[in-house]
Amino acid sequence: MSRQIILDTETTGLSAEAGDRVIEIGCVELLNRKLTGHHFHYYLNPGRDSHEDALKVHGISNEFLRDKPRFEAVAAEFLDYVRGAEVIIHNAAFDVSFLNKELELAGLPPFAAHVESVTDTLAMAKELYPGKRNSLDALCDRLGVDNSSRTLHGALLDAELLADVYINLTRGQEALLIAEDSTPGSEFHVAAFDLRTLSLRVVPASEGELTAHQAVLAEIDKASGGKTVWKMDLAT
Repeated sequence: MSRQIILDTETTGLSAEAGDRVIEIGCVELLNRKLTGHHFHYYLNPGRDSHEDALKVHGISNEFLRDKPRFEAVAAEFLDYVRGAEVIIHNAAFDVSFLNKELELAGLPPFAAHVESVTDTLAMAKELYPGKRNSLDALCDRLGVDNSSRTLHGALLDAELLADVYINLTRGQEALLIAEDSTPGSEFHVAAFDLRTLSLRVVPASEGELTAHQAVLAEIDKASGGKTVWKMDLAT
């Protein structure tokens, strides 16, 4: 069974190394490419204020976050949720850098140690649509995903939108299903068929068709200066 987690974060700014922190984590789960409704979502108290530019993006006020849990309080639940899954993120380097910093501050191993793999849909989109805008909004527009409710960035909403975008980006990759009665290692046999038992009907060309065919051959021979292969074969 294929388990995938679509993940997004919101942060106080652009640089985890400069002290910015995660303020929201939103995840949705796909099993065999279908949403299960099993979400993970928390707002987090970052212990610092968001930059003004970041506030314009996500609209999550510092006051709203004052009574929210710190990352370390939800870290175990978060890691249990993502453990062993393929995690799909848009612009993965950004989110993973923040998650790694939060895990480091909590005394835990980096994100990659807890998951099967990380897939970056931004990298996928750049390969599919080189030279075009590949933001989440641009991909929603291009792929027909309804993002009309997205007036501000929000981790859970963006994860839900990204799930739809990912399904559309990979629509040709559905796995082939093996018949229930097949068993691993079983051989596939094709019955022999004797072609000599076939009775094929031969339909000869009509006089008109033969005349038309000869006319076409004559035109080709003329265009080649009398050097057509079939004439050379006849001469030998």
